[in-house]
Amino acid sequence: MPEWNESYHSKHGAIQEAYHVFISNGLSLFKNKPISILEIGFGTGLNTFITFLEASKTTQIIDYVGVEAYPVSPEEVLQMNYVSELNALQHKAIFEKMHDSKWEEKIQISEIFTLTKRNQFFKDITDKNAFDLIYFDAFGYRVQPELWSIEIFKIMYDSLNSEGILVTYAARGVVKRSMIEVGFTVEKLPGPPGKREMFRATKRS
Repeated sequence: MPEWNESYHSKHGAIQEAYHVFISNGLSLFKNKPISILEIGFGTGLNTFITFLEASKTTQIIDYVGVEAYPVSPEEVLQMNYVSELNALQHKAIFEKMHDSKWEEKIQISEIFTLTKRNQFFKDITDKNAFDLIYFDAFGYRVQPELWSIEIFKIMYDSLNSEGILVTYAARGVVKRSMIEVGFTVEKLPGPPGKREMFRATKRS
């Protein structure tokens, strides 16, 4: 986003960061059972595609909802090299289907993976006790501090099932305080390349 001087993904490796934050410290905690995931910031579709690849290895059933207020254009999507970088050429059609599918509709991506893309502002999310895991991948606090507010994390907390988990690349003190304020139990974990730490927050029953 040149007007904000902000990148969609880590300059230290988008794929590395996605696996570390969202798969290793999020999805891996829900092995061998169906799971519902909310992604805050669908963006380029990288997290969605990687989650699909992981589910395909284990046949884990996943219901995935990606929220994005400012969708990436089809022209920009075509420039993404995720399929080749992930050695997933056999799933190229799946990656394209994720982006070509209609917004606001649940799409059967595969036998085990459904995707709903919502063109929606995060503050307008109204789900209650609906998700097991949240990938919180909003633009950084420096450029959009309002996305890391008590108001937004209350919405996140309410949308999770009991014992649901939120994972994010962020590790600012102000973010942690907002999470704790709405009821989350927060862990500080080693971060991905280029970041010392990250947060994982749990909604305790």
